[in-house]
Amino acid sequence: MSSLLVHLSSGPEHPTRAALAFLVTCAAVEEAHEVSLFLAGDAVQLLRPEVRSSLVGLGTGPLGESVDAVVGGGAKLYASGQSSRARGLDDAVLFAAGATPSPPSKLVELTFEHDRVLCY
Repeated sequence: MSSLLVHLSSGPEHPTRAALAFLVTCAAVEEAHEVSLFLAGDAVQLLRPEVRSSLVGLGTGPLGESVDAVVGGGAKLYASGQSSRARGLDDAVLFAAGATPSPPSKLVELTFEHDRVLCY
């Protein structure tokens, strides 16, 4: 199968765009593609439990369900460590959400490893 990287930098301020990235990631996982999702900038806020449980995009369903499906389906979830720290998220919050804290170089590495990249 093909591999897909989804790079998300939109956060709770753009709920539909943010939730759509997770929904598309879910669809790729369900199709048995190798999928990685890298959250940067305001997107790391989506890993906060209170955001995951309350955010719903138009036509995308609840974010929490998509996050659970992404992680449970075997996609690899990464979060920018710098973006996370700048927004008050520590590694414990990231790990609890199933994300690996990562440097910018990880995004570059993932970009060259995957067949396709989508950005939201």
